[in-house]
Amino acid sequence: MADLGLRSYQEEVVERAVQGENIIIWLPTGGGKTRAAVYVAKRHLETTPKAKVVVLVNKVHLVDQHYTKEFKPHLGHDYTVVPVSGESKEKDFFGPVVKSSDVVICTAQILYNALTTTEETKYVELSDITLLIIDECHHTHKDSVYNKVMAFYVEKKLKREQPLPQILGLTASPGSGGAKILEKAVDHVLEICANLDSAIVSTKNYVSELQQNVPRPVKKFDIVNKRLEDPFGDHLKSMMQMIHEYMNIPPDFPLRECGTQEYEADVVTLEKQGVSEGNRLLAQCAIHLRQYNDALLINDTLRMMDAYRSLELFYNKKFITAIDGTDFYLVGLFQENQVELQEQAGDSRYENPKMGQLESTLLEQFGQSVNSKGILFSKTRKSIHCLNDWVRHNKTLQEAGIKAAILTGAGNGGTYMTQNEQADTIRNFRRDTVNLLISTSVAEEGLDIPECNLVVRYGLLTNEIAQQQASGRARARDSQYSVVAEKGGKEVKRELINEYLEDLTKKAIAKVQEMSVREFRTKIAELQREAAIFRKITEAHKSEKRSRNTADSVQLLCRNCLKSVASGSDIKLLENAHYVNVNPDFEKHYKVGGEVNLGKSFEDWEPGRTISCSKCNQDWGFEMKYKGVALLPNLAIKKLALKTPEGTKTVKKWKDVPFTVEDFSFEEYCQDNFPDLLD
Repeated sequence: MADLGLRSYQEEVVERAVQGENIIIWLPTGGGKTRAAVYVAKRHLETTPKAKVVVLVNKVHLVDQHYTKEFKPHLGHDYTVVPVSGESKEKDFFGPVVKSSDVVICTAQILYNALTTTEETKYVELSDITLLIIDECHHTHKDSVYNKVMAFYVEKKLKREQPLPQILGLTASPGSGGAKILEKAVDHVLEICANLDSAIVSTKNYVSELQQNVPRPVKKFDIVNKRLEDPFGDHLKSMMQMIHEYMNIPPDFPLRECGTQEYEADVVTLEKQGVSEGNRLLAQCAIHLRQYNDALLINDTLRMMDAYRSLELFYNKKFITAIDGTDFYLVGLFQENQVELQEQAGDSRYENPKMGQLESTLLEQFGQSVNSKGILFSKTRKSIHCLNDWVRHNKTLQEAGIKAAILTGAGNGGTYMTQNEQADTIRNFRRDTVNLLISTSVAEEGLDIPECNLVVRYGLLTNEIAQQQASGRARARDSQYSVVAEKGGKEVKRELINEYLEDLTKKAIAKVQEMSVREFRTKIAELQREAAIFRKITEAHKSEKRSRNTADSVQLLCRNCLKSVASGSDIKLLENAHYVNVNPDFEKHYKVGGEVNLGKSFEDWEPGRTISCSKCNQDWGFEMKYKGVALLPNLAIKKLALKTPEGTKTVKKWKDVPFTVEDFSFEEYCQDNFPDLLD
């Protein structure tokens, strides 16, 4: 094992995997799980006829990282190693790529698409793969893509279909699954093992070597006292109370405390209730209250001016889209209070003390004589943009040499990043062009930056896995893990609970490892059978739900103005991913905006312009130009409501609509829209 430079603890944890067993390697962040996986892959390729290794990751930037830093350097000389992500053309020919390569590194979604597609150029059989490596495998549960891939495996195993790939899972922590007692935590670890059809291994004989090579950062709580006065926050709460009185909240629905996640959940429920009852006043007031609650949450975490600007941005748009008395009341309320709110937000006497403490925490590590590198984790994309603005305009932090950049998840929209932008930011961080990453949870897992010596968690409430992952980003000697929080606040309590859950997880894993082989295998088989039955029941329920209504019996309403704009039968499913309206009459219900730039290209289509409701300007999605001919409105279901024979309802995802959506037929579309051309 010397050629790959494995340490003794790594040699110990790969031993059973090298023998061909299905194994989950449990090592802390920075313990060298990926290097251990490369070794297993190498041995597998050397000893298995027609070997085919597929490495799955759950974040796009990890495809390139694993390829360039581990698999290509160590295996590329003797084997064909190919990275495939949503950005690469290889995804469109994934089937042939897998056949012609020895090692393929890709996101789990690409493999899942390949297992379920009918397109020959993309199709892959699970039996084509001989070793399946699953990075961050603790995500293999519930409805995750990892678990969907492994469901294929488990179904084949239960039917005794062969061949099946060997499984190698990698994790820093399987977590406790929300359990607070040992028995339930053991159940969760066993469930992860069952989903991966694998035993979990960790070092037993070389614990001291592991601890020596993977130092844990020094953890400290940077605590601040609650601000004594908060005129800006109090003003927002008084305005919220006025809206409460205006909207006539149902007496059986008591709202919880303003400025909390619980209050947000309450107003989300009220908005859905308003839509389902056709009560626009209730629905709109709930939407505006959520914005005020967001402002209170921002006020608690960031600058008062950040909170004010979030409201100002919201109302600038609402001012030009108001359509009835409810809108005019709500917009008017903000305008009447706007000047005073702006003055209060600019009064430095009442500024958030957490920001001052955050500045001190950063200055402790960054200075002219210190070459530091840190990651500042915050909850939302909005908050990291605000923090980045604060760092860039803070003279003291700039003088300390802090060069900040943001890192968010890949996606569409102004606050997301493209995959190339993510890669550039991470590259700049490694090269020291940037020395402070301000990030959402996207950087918690897998980001390999050994020199990072400061991790700050700011305004975060997460589980023990995320806490361990974030802590593990600080890998330099004498590094620091700081929690900036209010005295007696929820963040401190959650951190302490997570420490307990981390210890509980260790005990649960030890219990599972103590089980006899027979007892373990019996339990795993039982859990797999139960999971297979549960999947069948769930799918039957979904199928029954979809067949509950005919497509033409369901009307689609604009969720904002509640106007009926389409029939369910107008909607078709394109390429198993996009829900488009094929009715040419639909165009009278929307207006178009600016061109959409998704930052990447697609095989058969390109994005066109944004679309919104012609009556109230509610965003609905964007036009797609399909095969250069069809201009198809691609709709976001969360912006619409469904009027069914049983009543009006809302859903978050198209897969949850209570009718069957037929597949899009390009031939039928051309016959309906261009009959003269096809004569």
